[in-house]
Amino acid sequence: MSSLLKVADVLDRIPRALGKTAAWLILPLIAIIMFDVITRKIDYFRIGLSELTWYWLIEPIKLQDMEWHLHGVLLLMSFGFTYLMNGHVRVDIFREKLSRRNQAWVEFWGLLVMAMPYLILVTYFAIIFVKISIQQNEGSESLTGITHRYIVKSFTVVGFTLALSAVVATFIRLGVFLFGAPAARAQVERDLHIFAHEDEEQLEEEARIVVQEAESAHRGER
Repeated sequence: MSSLLKVADVLDRIPRALGKTAAWLILPLIAIIMFDVITRKIDYFRIGLSELTWYWLIEPIKLQDMEWHLHGVLLLMSFGFTYLMNGHVRVDIFREKLSRRNQAWVEFWGLLVMAMPYLILVTYFAIIFVKISIQQNEGSESLTGITHRYIVKSFTVVGFTLALSAVVATFIRLGVFLFGAPAARAQVERDLHIFAHEDEEQLEEEARIVVQEAESAHRGER
């Protein structure tokens, strides 16, 4: 069990680290969007910049291409990390009513039957997708857009691979949680964030703290 958990920790660490690193892309993305809007909407800036010899580097088409490139990379690189943190949308109608063990069973079979086969298949087609883009030397549909589009498309392979890594790590931990010894189950439960009651428990704890602070403030006023 300990060796399996070490494998799960490694598989967890990769998407978690890369997801946190990719999150910093939001800063250049915001900066480019703001710069693009300002230079297109304020004539003074637009005319002044258009007279620069290096204007071709920051013309609107390139900026707009860069916006959706960064947006796509940010999204793809965060798939795995978001799943590990249970950040993806869940439409829980029945699962949230179940016990933690039964929720783990639902997740276990969902990952085995649906998530892992899907991610393996979509990664395979993503590789083909990127290979075709490289062979065609694909660039922007606009003549003045960003070239070498296969670079950004290659992040489909990276993103789905990271998601698969996160799913496999969770699957291993679920296996230990369901079939392992009590000590091992207690150990992995801390690293599993798939349970529906976690948010409710957190909200209840936060509400309790707020009530206590309000009562303390009220007694202080007296």
